[in-house]
Amino acid sequence: MPPHLPVLYPILNADEMTAPHLLAMVRVSVACGCGTVQLRAKNASPKEMVSLAAAVSSAAKAAISDGGFSARLKPCPSEIILILNDRPDIALLAGFDGCHVGQDDLSITGARKILPRPKVLGLSTHNEAQVRAGDESDADYLAIGPVFATASKADAAPVLGLAEFARLRKLTSKPVVAIGGITRENARQVLDAGADSVAMIGDLYRGCTAENFMEQFEENVRDILARIL
Repeated sequence: MPPHLPVLYPILNADEMTAPHLLAMVRVSVACGCGTVQLRAKNASPKEMVSLAAAVSSAAKAAISDGGFSARLKPCPSEIILILNDRPDIALLAGFDGCHVGQDDLSITGARKILPRPKVLGLSTHNEAQVRAGDESDADYLAIGPVFATASKADAAPVLGLAEFARLRKLTSKPVVAIGGITRENARQVLDAGADSVAMIGDLYRGCTAENFMEQFEENVRDILARIL
């Protein structure tokens, strides 16, 4: 894992958009300097996920080759780190840089057997016990949340709020990604509460339609970065 997490951690939810829109989001994320992108595809079959992950990887590499990477964020060694949600085996097959697992997924110990270093592993945590266990694990970073109420996950854990998030953040020395209900309006509060990075999902495509998707998504990302950098 690089010594820092990029301040904006986009999570691209393949279940909520078409493949062309998803790949456009990858290209724009690279162009705007997002050092990390997570692909989430919870409703996809393993076969579909492998195909989708391969397409995302190709889109990111093509954007980098086209000179789309921006210096607005410090570049990672590979310029963008691609993280797959839930499935370290498919992350390995697709050539992703790492995987993010939840409390009900394969353990960090098991995931590390599939993705040895320098592959990146992230772990979702939602309470004090999970943060403490995650701090002692081989995870490279922890996600703590949900900070606010979120509609992006049907089975989300209880909302923490800023004060509890700040308390939990102090329990680990690992980099922390804040997640859950984070928008451009509240992201600075979350960073001030101790987050190294903020994960966003829905706010990334606020106002996007089939007709303006790529342009609006790019405007959103640049607006978010301008507010939090």
